[in-house]
Amino acid sequence: MTVLAHDRYCDEIAHQVGELRTVVTSGAALAATVPTCPDWSLEQLVRHMGGALRWVDALVRTRAQENIPDERIPLLGGPDEVGDAAALDAWLAESGELVVGALREAGPDTKVWGWAGVPDSGFWARRMTHEITVHRADAALAAGLPYEVAPDVAADAVDEWLQLVRWAQRNEPHAAAGELLVRGRTIQLYATDAPAEPGAVRDATAVPRAGTWGRVVELTEQGVEWRPGHEETTVALRGPLTSVLLAFYGRLPLDGPGLEVLGEREVLEFWLEKATFG
Repeated sequence: MTVLAHDRYCDEIAHQVGELRTVVTSGAALAATVPTCPDWSLEQLVRHMGGALRWVDALVRTRAQENIPDERIPLLGGPDEVGDAAALDAWLAESGELVVGALREAGPDTKVWGWAGVPDSGFWARRMTHEITVHRADAALAAGLPYEVAPDVAADAVDEWLQLVRWAQRNEPHAAAGELLVRGRTIQLYATDAPAEPGAVRDATAVPRAGTWGRVVELTEQGVEWRPGHEETTVALRGPLTSVLLAFYGRLPLDGPGLEVLGEREVLEFWLEKATFG
């Protein structure tokens, strides 16, 4: 499994910023509670996301070798006006332009402070792509708007999430993810609408048909492992790739649109309860 090209991440951040701006200007109530992040209103979610983009812009643009305090990041929290969709939209647009410009100029290999053991600008391009991909889903769900994500981005978001969970298991022993350090439990993720990557292995006894995207997730005492393909597993989650992604991130219920759980549902519920990167 390989990550996407750096320019692909930059393009997707720009695209997702545009899609999130559409939510902001859709007429949706900015004070509405976000069901998947109930501590936030829609406006607070957007301010969080725009602030994250500005934080990463500051890190990458200055080639920071340590984290940057919030007070050194201009307009981190967004516009002074609360409830002003136009001001929020303009600030979000500028936030996206800043971070995409900084990432494109830096390329993927520039040394920049980061966490998860990847201290370069490429880490931040990938991280921000999936941060905004999932938070845009939160916003769309809060606004009652449709949501879809490109298959290559959705598949990479699953892989990055697994990588971050494994990092937490090995580096943050206090995190709930440490409780996933067990063996003998496996999870199959299976997309009914996305093609398999070249070279993906399919067990002849597995349920899904050949040629479809899949991940086999294995819980071990050393950390979570995963591989492309299809095998018989303890439990399987199958459905459209966008729905599989959102359910695996805890954004949709396991009986969400087009989803089906086969096998020991409690194993998947255990994963969803404990999977975290901090």
